[in-house]
Amino acid sequence: MSKNTKINLLLLLAVAALAVLPLALGLGDHKKEPFTGADGEAETAITEIEPDYEPWFSPLYEPPSGEIESALFSLQAALGSGFLAYYFGLRRGRRQGELRALERERDSGNPADGTAEESTAEGA
Repeated sequence: MSKNTKINLLLLLAVAALAVLPLALGLGDHKKEPFTGADGEAETAITEIEPDYEPWFSPLYEPPSGEIESALFSLQAALGSGFLAYYFGLRRGRRQGELRALERERDSGNPADGTAEESTAEGA
């Protein structure tokens, strides 16, 4: 097993543990909604500290339901991860292209050297 395969398996195991452990350990069982986002938690904390608090501004668009809000958030996450995957793939492809170009340059310079070695080996 190569070093990269081991690293990938460890990373996959870590991601799975981060997803499963909170559920398995019962974290958040004491809350009404255990896995709400940070926005909801902040709103609750602010209203507990100062009940008369008025926000400075309101959202430009308020989704009609929580499902649509979740769908928009998922779309945003998918677009962001797609952009990052494209960027890193492009960088890797360029790097591989540069390495192949260097190999071709090196190989195109070596045939003269290789033929000289072959001719001496044949003569001996």
